[in-house]
Amino acid sequence: MAIFAYMIQVYCKNTGTYKSFREGTTLLDMLPSFDFPQPFPIVSAKVNNVSQGLKFRVYNSRDVEFVDATSASGMRVYNRSLFFLLCKAARDVIKGSRLNVEHPISHGYYCELVKADGGKVTQADVDKIKARMKSIVERDLNFHRYEVQTDEAIKIFKGSEDKVRLLRTSGQVYMDYYTLGRTADYYYGRLVPSTGYLKVWDLQLFHEGMLLRGPDKHSPDKVAPYVAQPKTFGMFKENLRWNQIMGLRTVGDLNLSCLEGHGSELIQIAEALQEKKIVQIAEQIEKLFYGRRKVRLVLITGPSSSGKTTVSQRLAVQLKACGLRPLTFSTDDYFVNRVDTPKLPDGSYDFDNFDTVDHEALQKDLLRILNGEEVEVPEYNFKTGIREYKGKKFKMGPNNVVVVEGIHALNPRLTDQIPNARKFRIYISTLTGIALDAHNCIPTSDNRLLRRIVRDCYKGAFTARETIAQWPLVRKAEEEWIYPYQENADVMFNSAYLVEFAVLRNHAEPILESVPKNCPEYSEAHRLLKFIHYFTPIPDNEIPNTSLLREFVGGSSFTYPR
Repeated sequence: MAIFAYMIQVYCKNTGTYKSFREGTTLLDMLPSFDFPQPFPIVSAKVNNVSQGLKFRVYNSRDVEFVDATSASGMRVYNRSLFFLLCKAARDVIKGSRLNVEHPISHGYYCELVKADGGKVTQADVDKIKARMKSIVERDLNFHRYEVQTDEAIKIFKGSEDKVRLLRTSGQVYMDYYTLGRTADYYYGRLVPSTGYLKVWDLQLFHEGMLLRGPDKHSPDKVAPYVAQPKTFGMFKENLRWNQIMGLRTVGDLNLSCLEGHGSELIQIAEALQEKKIVQIAEQIEKLFYGRRKVRLVLITGPSSSGKTTVSQRLAVQLKACGLRPLTFSTDDYFVNRVDTPKLPDGSYDFDNFDTVDHEALQKDLLRILNGEEVEVPEYNFKTGIREYKGKKFKMGPNNVVVVEGIHALNPRLTDQIPNARKFRIYISTLTGIALDAHNCIPTSDNRLLRRIVRDCYKGAFTARETIAQWPLVRKAEEEWIYPYQENADVMFNSAYLVEFAVLRNHAEPILESVPKNCPEYSEAHRLLKFIHYFTPIPDNEIPNTSLLREFVGGSSFTYPR
């Protein structure tokens, strides 16, 4: 009896050509048929704008785009695979140990190794794990993917309570998991086909744990350069300590707490923690205001959607409670007229460039204000693109402190004529302290991207598709203009909200679902939708109107620039 093989048509976006394949052919087997430049190894692909592993079998005609680790989706696939490699190696050589992939730091990932004997991680431990990882890479072992009913997955991971709690509260009927040798693990995205792909990485002893360093996203044939971030690491540790106190280290913990009716209490705790930190910062400024430094200028910065505008306004309230009178404005008010704005290579305006701000005029006005002169400060008209003067004047009194907020506020060039002793610098970040489970940390930028998508939509500024399309440029600007100066801060404030994703789910879900499947941005929308579905939703009706989250979901009692 003859067996007929059905043929499918695959359109490759990398070459702009069609080719025919037998149905069920894997992406890995298709790849050699398409001839296009591959400066770095292909690690995954997008099929109809959805990220898939190279072992994905195609049964119908599809659009396919092969990607390497220079793409965000490709880098996620590579790093997830590295996590599994590290987890297996640690389990193999440090018997009875448990590994927690905690958070990104210093262009790598901080990992906590909990040893069965409770001892500290040593250089010898790291050397053993590293040698085992290299051995597994040299053997080129396959990652095998299986799809099973969630109840079956729970049985497989019995004993790993973080995964069991996540699976039980996910609401999914089927789940997929991977094996490497005899080791099974769960990851919320695809992996590379085999360990032989994982040639670029390093592992080092780092604080009380280890730092896993993957490829540089610009040159994935090299390990990402180490960047010292002691203050950022300290903020992560503080956040982790609070999560441990409340017993909420993973999403499964959070979901169970919400399902048990503790959502209101968690909101109250989240608000209390943030307000406590803001009060501490205000009191620190008050002490320096009257102390030897005689601080008179507070500079606040943070990346996009970090909540710096709300933090600035809440800080102003607490400064008043300390008896100080803040004079507040934004560096945005000193934007050059739009026609003079620097441009990107494609001809569009580069609004994140340092020279978008008339920093000479800003610093001149700050110096005059600090010297006791009355100064008229501008207000930028975002509709006309012109800096306007409408009679807004500042003059320092005995209890006044100037508060300046903006993305360039910590750039030393902005205030290089003002003595550092008179400045107090605050960096606002959004460092997600909770993880999906022990081996799946949440990218810190996902917090801010979801915030921005919701806010842009509600303000009528951009659709989700437009916001997602702009995001790579936003991130590039942050790396150039914000992150290099974050360690200059006198204090860091983590604006991540304990139950944020549970609250954002109700808002973000319908917005993300509006992204058309036939556009490139659907890949990111699909990933974010899958991600927020892990969270048990919490209504926002109990979130106060002074909450930082109100800046993004609406209903804030504060006013924001349009």
